[in-house]
Amino acid sequence: MPAKTLELLEWPRLVQHLSTFTQTKLGSLVAQQWVPPDALAESLHLLQQTQEAIELESHVNGSLKFDGVCDIVPSLARVSIQGVLNGVELLHIATTLAAARQLRRTVDRFPELENLNALVSNLRTFPELEQDIHHCIDDQGDVTDRASEKLRGIRDRAQQFRQQVQKILQGILQRKSGALQELLITQRADRFVVPVKAAQKDAIPGIVHDTSSSGVTLYIEPQSTISLNNQIRQLSRQEQEESERVRRALSEKVAAVQPDLEILLDIVTQLDLAAARARYSLWLDGNPPTFVERADRNLTLRQLRHPLLLWQQKHEQGMEVVPIDVTVRSQTKVVAITGPNTGGKTVTLKNIGLAVLMAKAGLFVPARDPVELPWFDQVLADIGDEQSLQQSLSTFSGHVRRIQAMVETLTPQSLVLLDEVGAGTDPLEGTALAIALLKYLADHAQLTIATTHFGELKTLKYQDPRFENASVEFNDVTLAPTYRLLWGIPGRSNALIIAQRLGLRPEIVEQAQNSLHHDNRDLNEVIADLENQRRSQEHKNQEAGHLLKHAEFLHRELERKSAELKERERVLKQQQEESVQVAIQAAKAEIAQVIRTLQRGPQTAQAA
Repeated sequence: MPAKTLELLEWPRLVQHLSTFTQTKLGSLVAQQWVPPDALAESLHLLQQTQEAIELESHVNGSLKFDGVCDIVPSLARVSIQGVLNGVELLHIATTLAAARQLRRTVDRFPELENLNALVSNLRTFPELEQDIHHCIDDQGDVTDRASEKLRGIRDRAQQFRQQVQKILQGILQRKSGALQELLITQRADRFVVPVKAAQKDAIPGIVHDTSSSGVTLYIEPQSTISLNNQIRQLSRQEQEESERVRRALSEKVAAVQPDLEILLDIVTQLDLAAARARYSLWLDGNPPTFVERADRNLTLRQLRHPLLLWQQKHEQGMEVVPIDVTVRSQTKVVAITGPNTGGKTVTLKNIGLAVLMAKAGLFVPARDPVELPWFDQVLADIGDEQSLQQSLSTFSGHVRRIQAMVETLTPQSLVLLDEVGAGTDPLEGTALAIALLKYLADHAQLTIATTHFGELKTLKYQDPRFENASVEFNDVTLAPTYRLLWGIPGRSNALIIAQRLGLRPEIVEQAQNSLHHDNRDLNEVIADLENQRRSQEHKNQEAGHLLKHAEFLHRELERKSAELKERERVLKQQQEESVQVAIQAAKAEIAQVIRTLQRGPQTAQAA
């Protein structure tokens, strides 16, 4: 995907928004550098992962949790060159292993999520290494006493010596309190000292390790504790050496499985990105895109909303986003969008381009279901005035050079987005160049969408069935664009209408109208009539939609009541059948009793 296209479509802003839904530092960094893949199979795989992550989000306790995952990339790089990790770095590796194991357990609970299960199937979490680290490193990143018997012994002896020093110094505090600035024991250069008044330094013989800023206090190590402090210092060095030995041994264990830990980190990051894509897609209220064959199906993006404008609306109190409908017939190769300045033509181009990039990158598209797009191998865009001041290029020259670069990389599967095609030069020559370029793109690209002010481009639809017109709607009453996209109708000039509504002298407007070519006036009138017909038809469609919904509601009510009636009939029939069965059983029992009585009668008489 050309980097210039990503920049022009503001893709970096979109992935910055995506990164806010990640839960790990590494996931955020990768998300901010995320670019759409080049292969269809990879895009489909990413979309399947996103769909499965959304299904996980819907389950209670199914959401992926990344607590404990740390950026251990620098640590893995250092152990690869036989470096020794500190305690905090080792602890981060242990917590990352535990978090990865929990992530795998979460995914394992849902075997129907085939893509996510396939992703975690190669996840090795090395519980023995995690246990070894926790055995030797405490929660603050310090080496524990249980890490080594030698270390425990060193620390025990050092503690005994410190207690002896404290006892000696406490005695000095009591006996020499008059010579002390304060009755406290402190440390300087890891040696125990007491604060002595400078004027009475001879009262406590020893080594001066520091002086207060005022010079009135000397921090003296008494002579009686020098030997003990020396032993404590020596034991401290031994403790450091033994702690480093423990950390080195653990670092070597990490180095032994470094390639597997890099794989683990990559898998965890992919899971984080899948969860982020799912959450961002849900936040956008997006729907999963389907890649369709261009020859058989239309490009369909109904009620498409611009994702960056949605972010502004929800986070920065921006204007309400107006959705657009984009339906490009399978036989259409070029769409010419016309309409007023600031009417939304450029935003429409970017919106469509971002929708394509989002689908390729495994994101749901903020449009109504179904979202159907052909597969575009690349998106080529020339949007806005990006002239190079360093090269002293004019707007038109820069425009031509960018188009030339696009033509050179063009493929039959490309989507081309052109803003104000042919602008920046003489209108007649610009129109001729624009027509020639669009015809070339109709032959060599999968789809081209271009905005223009040139009226002649509106007529291409009637000369070549591969061309289609669209326009951004303009409200004649409010003199403002509605930002709605109208298909099949070219935009019309609104300059004279605006001038008249704003109060320009009627004779000037009339003279301007008379100066217009008769065909131009007729064309604008036809377009205006078509717009009125469209609005009328849309109103009728809305009314028909309401009637249809009401009819569907009545139909459902009728079906519900019919089902209730049938159920009541079934229950009554069942009750009647049960009553008959009870009566029959009672009658049978009574008959049986009579028969038994009759059978006992003769036997009784004979016995008499």
